[in-house]
Amino acid sequence: MVTQREAAVAVGVSGATLRRWIAAGVIPEYGGEWTPAALGKARMVARLRERRYTLQQIRDATDEGRLAFGQVLELFGDQHSSRSPRQAAAEAGLEPAVASQVMQALGMRRGDRVSDGDVRLLRYVAAALDAGFPIEAVLQLMRVYGQAVGQIADAEVRLVHMYVHEPMMRAGSGADEMAQELTDLVGDVLPLSALMIDEFHWRLLAQFIEQDVVGHMDAELEPSHGDIGRVRVAVAFADLAGYTQLTEEQGELTALDAVGRFLGLVTSTLPDEARVIKTIGDEVMVVGADPAALAGWAVAVQRRQRRQRGQPLPRIGIHHGQALYRDGDYYGRAVNLASRVAARSGAGEVLVTRPIVEAAGDELRFERIDEAELRGFAAPTEIFRAAAPPPSK
Repeated sequence: MVTQREAAVAVGVSGATLRRWIAAGVIPEYGGEWTPAALGKARMVARLRERRYTLQQIRDATDEGRLAFGQVLELFGDQHSSRSPRQAAAEAGLEPAVASQVMQALGMRRGDRVSDGDVRLLRYVAAALDAGFPIEAVLQLMRVYGQAVGQIADAEVRLVHMYVHEPMMRAGSGADEMAQELTDLVGDVLPLSALMIDEFHWRLLAQFIEQDVVGHMDAELEPSHGDIGRVRVAVAFADLAGYTQLTEEQGELTALDAVGRFLGLVTSTLPDEARVIKTIGDEVMVVGADPAALAGWAVAVQRRQRRQRGQPLPRIGIHHGQALYRDGDYYGRAVNLASRVAARSGAGEVLVTRPIVEAAGDELRFERIDEAELRGFAAPTEIFRAAAPPPSK
């Protein structure tokens, strides 16, 4: 519990403003102490006021149940931010400069006040550093955690809003009824979400440790270039040819269904040592340790997609080379080259570079089709079309 004065500091408004909001009925009267739900409601009102909504509009939205999801915040405990970053660094046992880097990696803005939960995070970081984990690796992990968990939290909120909150509003449920049902739902599901994330993490961590061990057996140690983070990988880009036209002709939902089926095909057929790094619209980026396996996968995906009558065919480009690994993603010349090769491919094609041909051996059939001038590259690039070998007689 916090006092009204502390609540005003946490929300970023004056005490007089809080009292005015209470008088206007957009925030209930809380007596002398503020609960997490009350602070959450006040923060929502502050954000709405920043976007120039009037107090009357906010009161109407509250009565209609459009702000009912805010009551769920009472489940999250006290998120009151009471410390400066320097005070939080001292509590966690970190140098202020290091704590600042960590907080930026976690997405906190400079000058933000720090909560108890944030201090706990900083203590975890301090423990990792004390155990010998390099600061650069810690910062990269923080950025990856922030992006990945942020995507999870965003999906959880949006899905509850679309599939639970909005249908209740359309059905004419009362504001109090909606608030209580949403709070009960999130209260039941939230602990399960944390358990699921923990189970996924441990299962996938074991999987990637195993892949890393096997990868070290298969690959030679690259010479040092004074830049930690260089890895030799096969990179594939794939997207659906004619996706924009499909969207225009048959609508966004039909096109989105096609993308969903394509991404499902990709993820369900990938080789064990390959994984999806990111998707952007209908395009997917895949990285794998075995170039032959990735090329064979691409050819098999094209064959399977052709069997799906009426579905757009993928365009796939693959290259094998050194990439820079940063923050869970891959960068550099090898990645750019794979992207450019994919852009040259047509519907149903798998185009690859010479390093893929040399790695694949006789497992696939390759047809040299061009020595192309690719945008951004000074030297021409040999491009081959990959296909399955003819059946033996």
